[in-house]
Amino acid sequence: MTLLQALFLGIVQGIAEFLPISSSGHLILIESIFGLEVETLKGFDVVLHLGTLLAIFVYFWKDIVGLLKNFKLASFIVLATIPAVIVGLTMEDWLDATFRDPKAVASMLLCLAFYFTLAERLAPKKKPNKVTLKNSIGMGLAQAMALIPGISRSGSVIGAGLLFGLKREDAAKFSFLLGIPAIAGASLLTGIKVYTGEATLPEWDLVVVGFISSLIVGYLSVSFLMKFLKNHTLKGFSIYLAIVAVIGLLVG
Repeated sequence: MTLLQALFLGIVQGIAEFLPISSSGHLILIESIFGLEVETLKGFDVVLHLGTLLAIFVYFWKDIVGLLKNFKLASFIVLATIPAVIVGLTMEDWLDATFRDPKAVASMLLCLAFYFTLAERLAPKKKPNKVTLKNSIGMGLAQAMALIPGISRSGSVIGAGLLFGLKREDAAKFSFLLGIPAIAGASLLTGIKVYTGEATLPEWDLVVVGFISSLIVGYLSVSFLMKFLKNHTLKGFSIYLAIVAVIGLLVG
């Protein structure tokens, strides 16, 4: 992998982690296009996720500090994280081995496009709801599905939030706050694998370039999405995903 490729992958991660288009899916497809060994880049992918995790802390720092005083919302986030933890500990290796393939990823992107269309059509039209114990658990279950490469973590949670009657921007904010323990936990597990030699990292200059680019672009991406969702639906993302999926299936 070259410095330019590391920079590009960091930019892709920064965009795709927050826009509901699946960062893991895009990384796998692009790594495949670059002719890189997808299986050997799991450690590098986690470095990119850490960059976007820091972007969440920077953008939502007031909300994160507020969780220290808002015990109810903090408890909702903890409880909603449990499904992803269970699936991650019991099925992550199987999911990774089964779906970490360009054509499988393209198929999941197509499913995600259909999911967005369905969520927009079935979303209640009544007065928007607040985050509750019931819908936070539902969004937590949706997040667990995102352990499948090609299923967007933010997209799955936002779609579930819409089905529960939340406003798009409220669902998006919850998805990003919910992503903090999920991304941190996944990064820790892969970090342990790197330490024990089960996974590897590329040269440090590539790691630094990927991390910084994912952080900067991630911050810009989340800022854009929070403004975009106030006045726009997920339709544009659904169309984009369908196009990428078809291309992936044809050339994968």
